[in-house]
Amino acid sequence: MAGALLAASLLSGCDRIEQFVKGSSQPAPVAIPAQQDGRVAMLLPDFTQLVSRDGPAVVNIQATREGGGAAPQQSGNMPFPVPEDDPLYDFFRRFMPNQPPQQEQGPEESVSYGSGFIISSDGFILTNAHVVADGGQIRVTLTDKRELRAKLMGLDKRSDVALLKVAAADLPVAKIGNPADLKVGEWVAAIGAPFGFDNTVTAGIVSAKGRSLPDETLVPFIQTDVAINPGNSGGPLFNLRGEVVGINSQIYSRSGGFMGISFAIPIDLAMQVADQLKTKGKVSRGQLGVNIQEVTQELAQSFGLQRPSGALVVRVDPKGPAAKAGLQAGDIILKLNNQSIDSSKDLPMLVGSLGPGTKIKLVVWRKGFEKTMEATLVEQAPEPGNTTKPASDNSPQGYQFGKLGLTLSELTTDQRADLGIRGGLLIQKSQGPAARSGLMPGDIILGLNQNDITSINAFEKALAGAGGHAALLVRRGEAVLYIALRTD
Repeated sequence: MAGALLAASLLSGCDRIEQFVKGSSQPAPVAIPAQQDGRVAMLLPDFTQLVSRDGPAVVNIQATREGGGAAPQQSGNMPFPVPEDDPLYDFFRRFMPNQPPQQEQGPEESVSYGSGFIISSDGFILTNAHVVADGGQIRVTLTDKRELRAKLMGLDKRSDVALLKVAAADLPVAKIGNPADLKVGEWVAAIGAPFGFDNTVTAGIVSAKGRSLPDETLVPFIQTDVAINPGNSGGPLFNLRGEVVGINSQIYSRSGGFMGISFAIPIDLAMQVADQLKTKGKVSRGQLGVNIQEVTQELAQSFGLQRPSGALVVRVDPKGPAAKAGLQAGDIILKLNNQSIDSSKDLPMLVGSLGPGTKIKLVVWRKGFEKTMEATLVEQAPEPGNTTKPASDNSPQGYQFGKLGLTLSELTTDQRADLGIRGGLLIQKSQGPAARSGLMPGDIILGLNQNDITSINAFEKALAGAGGHAALLVRRGEAVLYIALRTD
């Protein structure tokens, strides 16, 4: 499964609870406790009607990759989901359906397995981009066992959404719901083909909403504890009304299998992507032209904010909309079009949902005051490659700031030219408070509390007015970030 993430070891404990399950003709959205013989009986939801009524809209997908060697190890596209030395390998080799033996695949061919669901009766299907990316032939299997050749209408790797089309009519269609109406703790169900076992139903609850994952800044994921495994990718996440509220996309796992944490793409975002793929074959998003980071409690104190909120700007593209609007490194974006930015992850999601050419209004925090700015978004471009040279080691004389644990030196003219910056101080040594704050030798200090640092004298002057809290704008390799440091 694409983007499967390594998680820290999880400890779990559960109390023993005895339950009495009563049959119900209608799904119950909430478990209702009742007393019986001194024990608690729970009326649990019934998913049978959901499966029989809405399950036929779910499909299995196989994408054959040719000429590219082995496929990425994701979404169950390996012939078997366990290594050969695993005790379960023989079981999967002998009994797992829809999986050809490994030796039957040619050396230049691999197959990706996943799920999807039909969104229109004339054959449009939604799935994950990582299931069908680079696929030469895509085949879709319906619940009535029909196999159809699918055409890839387009895919968007940033949201991990792909749109397929099969030549068919009068197909069963999945009902689309509204993820905004989902509540944490609400029952949900998934239908897909984990490990090739088609039409598999799993259920659980919504664990959280609006999750932001590493390297996934455009999708506010729905987190659930629904069992999702390789092969479920691209399948629907249903609410109890039988409406699709998400596309199962990723798991948080140490083993590659389900560990109780799954993530789904909200269906409203996926449908927006699908509409653009259907009409244009690609997705256009707005771009502001800034690099941002989270505002911690320490940084909030350094910038004079009452509480940590907003998106802290660490770099402004000199040719982007933000620069034209007057944004600067050190500004904290608090609102976009009157919508509060509670966390830095909110900003790219909001900007990414708007198209190029959209005019937006920003409220930013700068040096103790709120300031309103207007900007016009441009087309989002691929991330640039790393072309900047690192700073060299032939630095001039170092200046010690023993109380901070820093030894700094001014950059040479050649170093500034190589790095493309006007000033900055190179950290030669970092120890004590500086090291504990995360400052490292080789970092370059570009600013202090929204003041540009071009020399040792400028640093001393800004430090004197820091008032016990310093937010250092630091360049580390190709990254730029703020690091909080106490100066008292």
